[in-house]
Amino acid sequence: MGVSRSGYYKWKKRDKSDRDIKREEMIALVEKVHTEHKSHGYRWTAAYIRLNYGYDCSDNYIYKCFRFLGIKSETKHQVHYRKRKEKDKYPNLIFTTWETVDRPRQVIVSDMTAFKFWILYFEVTFYFDVFTKEILSYRIAARKGDRNQYIDGLADVKELLKGQTEPVVLHTDQGSVYASIAYNDLIKDTVIVRSMSRAGKPTDNPVNESLNGWMKEELYMDFEINKCRNREEFAAVLERYVDFYNKHRPCYSLGYETPVNFRKSFFKGEIRRKHTFENRVLSEEPKFVQKRRKMGSS
Repeated sequence: MGVSRSGYYKWKKRDKSDRDIKREEMIALVEKVHTEHKSHGYRWTAAYIRLNYGYDCSDNYIYKCFRFLGIKSETKHQVHYRKRKEKDKYPNLIFTTWETVDRPRQVIVSDMTAFKFWILYFEVTFYFDVFTKEILSYRIAARKGDRNQYIDGLADVKELLKGQTEPVVLHTDQGSVYASIAYNDLIKDTVIVRSMSRAGKPTDNPVNESLNGWMKEELYMDFEINKCRNREEFAAVLERYVDFYNKHRPCYSLGYETPVNFRKSFFKGEIRRKHTFENRVLSEEPKFVQKRRKMGSS
């Protein structure tokens, strides 16, 4: 830290500052008020202290005191939480192991994103290759809530995978179409294995969420898609963008290579396959929690 040992111990033995003393007084006062009035929360406690003790304290400051003391308002009415009945149609085969994907067409993700501008509204379903970040297919819905965009996109992906023998994980959220029998009947007798994010967990599909965000930013700012005034113009701009994205747009996560060139480099043998995906260890625990535990144990 760049501090001498003697300076550190001198700092530890220093007298309490006025700020430290006032903080301790406030914490003691909050604890006293809470002991006498347990049914009230931090906002009421802050108002009570301002009115009756003359302290100029903010609600946020009292909230921090509550957190420090580990207290909260109490009630005689107990809240009974029912565990949500959750039935995942397909298991999550990825969780936090996205970085283990080590070849093209190994994991494909899909999601629908909406474009709303002027008086127009379009829904577009994309299919991405996780390893190369390439847009494998996209379909524009004929109308709001149309199911065919998902199914037609899946048909495109099936065509791309013809002749492939290694399994392909198709990861989506638990949308009604992705979970439907009609959608999943299309992949019977194929190499595609289904995987789904947990309900209410958009972070289970970070690749799709991230790419959708970047694409929208570029489509609005660089390709001015919001200036389109009909479906034909929208489709033309989107087609031009997908060609740019796959063939000409440098991708940071690919070392500023384009998705198409990255895929070609892999099949030329210029990118070594690491065989990490089949050895992945699935865990529902978020990455930052895993890192903190490792740091704590080291």
